[in-house]
Amino acid sequence: MLRLVNFQKSYNNFPALRIDDITIGQGIYWIKGANGSGKSTLLKTIAGILDFSGDILLNGNISVKKHTMAFRRMVNFAEAEPIFPEFLTGREMISLFAAAKNAEKGQEDYYIESMKMAFYMNRPLGTYSSGMLKKLSLVLAFLGNPRLILLDEPLITVDVESLEVLYGWIAEKYHRDKTSFMLASHQVLEIAGFPVNEILIEHQTLKLN
Repeated sequence: MLRLVNFQKSYNNFPALRIDDITIGQGIYWIKGANGSGKSTLLKTIAGILDFSGDILLNGNISVKKHTMAFRRMVNFAEAEPIFPEFLTGREMISLFAAAKNAEKGQEDYYIESMKMAFYMNRPLGTYSSGMLKKLSLVLAFLGNPRLILLDEPLITVDVESLEVLYGWIAEKYHRDKTSFMLASHQVLEIAGFPVNEILIEHQTLKLN
C-alpha cells in the first residue's frame, strides 16, 4: 500500500526521521511513540505537507513527488489541531475540499448528520470551538475516494458519542472501500472487530509490530 524509500526528514540539520526502505501494507495502523518522536512529522510528510529527502510511493508506483496531484487525491489528512480560514463557513470549507478531492455530490451529508453538525455548518469558522473544528477536519478527511486516511490525534477534543461515530466511519470505510488508516494517538484505539496494527517510532525510525 505505502512504501518509504531512502526517506529522511530533518529540522535545521537535526535528523528527525530516517527510513531506508519500509513497506506498509493495507490495514489500520496505530502510530505510537514518545512526545517529539516524529509522529506528526511522519503523517505530514506522507500527506505531502512537509518536504523531505527520498520518496513515498502509494500502490507501488504513485509518487508523492512525481505524481503530486494523483497522490494527494488518494491520501487525506486531518491535523491534531486544525486551523482553517476564519471567514469561511463550514459549508464553504467542505465545498472547497470536496471539489479538490473530486468528491461525489452530497457525500458530506452523511458525515455531517451523523456527527450532528448541521446546525452550525453555515456559521463562520472563526466562531467554532476546538471540538467543532476537530469534527470538521474529520469530515474533510473522509471526503472523496481516499485509499489512505491519516489522522493525527483524532481522539482529542472530541466527545465520547462522537468517538463512537468516528470508529464507525473507520470500520465502514475500511470494510466497504478497503481504505487504509494511519492514526497517531496517545489514547488507546478501540475500533471493534478490526485488527489494529502498530507502528512504533523509536530512535528516529519505524518498526512494524
